[in-house]
Amino acid sequence: MAVNTSFNKTFTIGNDLTVNRMGFGAMRITGEGIWGPPKDKGEAIRVLQRTVELGINFIDTADSYGPNVSEELIAEALYPYPKDLVIATKGGLTRTGPNVWPINADPDYLQRALEGSLERLKQDRIDLYQLHRVDPQVPYEKTLEFLQRVQEEGLVKHIGLSEVTIDQIKKAQEYFKVVSVQNKYSVDFRTKWEEELQYCEAQDMAFIPWNPINAGNVGAIDKLTKIGKKYDASAHQIALSWLLHHSPNILLIPGTSKVKHLEENYKTASITLSEEDLQELNNIRQSEK
Repeated sequence: MAVNTSFNKTFTIGNDLTVNRMGFGAMRITGEGIWGPPKDKGEAIRVLQRTVELGINFIDTADSYGPNVSEELIAEALYPYPKDLVIATKGGLTRTGPNVWPINADPDYLQRALEGSLERLKQDRIDLYQLHRVDPQVPYEKTLEFLQRVQEEGLVKHIGLSEVTIDQIKKAQEYFKVVSVQNKYSVDFRTKWEEELQYCEAQDMAFIPWNPINAGNVGAIDKLTKIGKKYDASAHQIALSWLLHHSPNILLIPGTSKVKHLEENYKTASITLSEEDLQELNNIRQSEK
């Protein structure tokens, strides 16, 4: 892919939802292990409120974050929502304990999950509803038929997928328009999904990398830190900035439970990397994990 030393600050999802490419992931406003309520609820509420104050208008969450806790906090902190705020949520993972994520994309389960998300978020329709995982125990067509139906019923406006291959995206497109793909992706973990990213860019689909800074364990940290010194930025900020430069359809959703960290992440959008530094970042050795 070509090196881009400038980038657009916004992206339009599904031709009608224009959002700032620096978004917010609401997974970490929950308890340890993404289980239960946050240790400091007041700070979690402040994080969400500060998010919209900064001009961030894309929040990514899921019914499984808590479970339920993230969606409940979003509504408590922000409802009634700003008119331009897009809240994307997901269904397809269940929870049995901290850091445990069984898959369930059975239509009956997804129906209950979607109804719960609508109630907790106090919405009549989800702007972007994403299948959290393809379930190997459920025929993919059955899951896709469910998503097609709830879109036709007006319960969801747009549909996205997570952790999917190009073939799985194409299969879903037989049932509905796929407007976003959310796969694990970062400056040091991109080989596995680079073709999917390029496919999404060609199809004008949003690509939403989860774990965009490899959970703080970014490869070649010395290289990122060295480049960061040129911009008065941290290694994590440089890793995020690389994503904004790398492809125009990438939406960032870094998560945090602290206002200070949120503000640091937001500053990433104002960093413009040089061609030399981008080339150096492109050559970072890839992680297998």
